[in-house]
Amino acid sequence: MTKEVDIFDYLRSNVRDRMNDISDHISGGGCEDFAEYKKCCGIIHGLAQAEREILDAKSRYENAQ
Repeated sequence: MTKEVDIFDYLRSNVRDRMNDISDHISGGGCEDFAEYKKCCGIIHGLAQAEREILDAKSRYENAQ
């Protein structure tokens, strides 16, 4: 595996870890109100989009070689 592919995996792992942290916060009852819940859901949504972009970029990179 090349360093370039490793960076995709590194970024994806960090994004996924953050998504899991926020999901745990929500499921553990950590949101004080609905506004915080909506904020956390929005962050998860954005991170999911970022993860998809990382996976797509990795795939394009691997197919270009």
